[in-house]
Amino acid sequence: MSISIGNVCIDTTDLAGASAFWQAVTGYEVASSDDTTVYLQDPAKSAAGLSLQQVSEPRLGKNRLHLDLSTDDLAGQVDRISELGATVVRRFDEGGWVVLADTDGNQFCVVAA
Repeated sequence: MSISIGNVCIDTTDLAGASAFWQAVTGYEVASSDDTTVYLQDPAKSAAGLSLQQVSEPRLGKNRLHLDLSTDDLAGQVDRISELGATVVRRFDEGGWVVLADTDGNQFCVVAA
C-alpha cells in the first residue's frame, strides 16, 4: 500500500487575499473554488495541491504544521515574497532558511535548495 500527500490546506480569514498571495508565491493556478475554499494546483500537476479554506477566527499561537518552500535563490525569493505581503519572522542564515508569515500570519519557511 502506498500513500502520498495530494493537498495541503491553509485556513484564512481573507479567502481572496490569501488566494492571490499563494498564487503569486507558488505560480499555482486555481483548479476550482467556491464561497469557502479555493483549490490551487501546480500547472505541471507534479506537486501536491494547496487549498485555502475560509474560517471566521484568526490564527492564534504557533502553527502546528507549516510549508517548506525550496529555492536556489534564498535571498531573492525572500525579498520577492516579502514584497507580496509576507513578513519575515526569523532568519537562520547559518542553516540556510528564513521563516516568514503569510498575510494571515501563518508561518512557512523558504529554504535554500
